[in-house]
Amino acid sequence: MSLEEDIKQKSFKNLHEKLAVNILFTHSWLFTRLSNFLKEHDITVPQYNVLRILRGLHPNTATIGLIKERMLDKMSDASRLVERLRQKGLLERTICESDRRQADIIITQNGLDKLKELDHLENELKHFFNGTSEEELDQLNNLLDKIRD
Repeated sequence: MSLEEDIKQKSFKNLHEKLAVNILFTHSWLFTRLSNFLKEHDITVPQYNVLRILRGLHPNTATIGLIKERMLDKMSDASRLVERLRQKGLLERTICESDRRQADIIITQNGLDKLKELDHLENELKHFFNGTSEEELDQLNNLLDKIRD
């Protein structure tokens, strides 16, 4: 279905406006689907992002600042996300010995197990982009990178 049909709009002022709206609409579409999938596992998209960052650093620790720097949504409250994940037993937070103003954060075995349980999300993503060839996916990734440059 076309963007115009999806949002019930006949036309756009120009292609730049249509592209901006299309990217925003597609973000919302994808975020909703990911949220619904992750909800079944009692985790949010930003929490999933934090866990993936920590798994990538494992066995090393991270600080809130490092997590914020690497997060997809820079507006997320990383401190609050870390606390919720700590309460779920998916990560540990300890006061940094060298700088008591900072905390060292590390993913727990429960957190690693949760991500392993969610690794089949990759198959869900393939399903979301069904009908798009590898070449088209590569081209779209390159175009999005180019736009952000």
